[in-house]
Amino acid sequence: MTDQEEQSLKETKRAEKRAAEEIKQLARDEARRKDTLAREQAIEEDQKKRKIKRAEKRAAEEIKQLARDEARRKDTIAREQAIAEAQEARKLKDKKPPPE
Repeated sequence: MTDQEEQSLKETKRAEKRAAEEIKQLARDEARRKDTLAREQAIEEDQKKRKIKRAEKRAAEEIKQLARDEARRKDTIAREQAIAEAQEARKLKDKKPPPE
């Protein structure tokens, strides 16, 4: 074999090795991209689930708050009505002439 043939053979081997390394690197890059994408999707799904859970919790709290507000309003109305009735009873009592 001549020097030129040996040199050509070495260059061919280097080119093949470089091509094989590029293929390996591309495969690693693709695997990394898929892994990153899967991780990002898992994070997004988790965030969606948390958002839904927060919305459900907030809705439940709003319902409870509305019920408390309604109970408070009814209690206030009942108290005011009792006060008004007591005042009316006192007025009637005060208007009655004293027994003789």
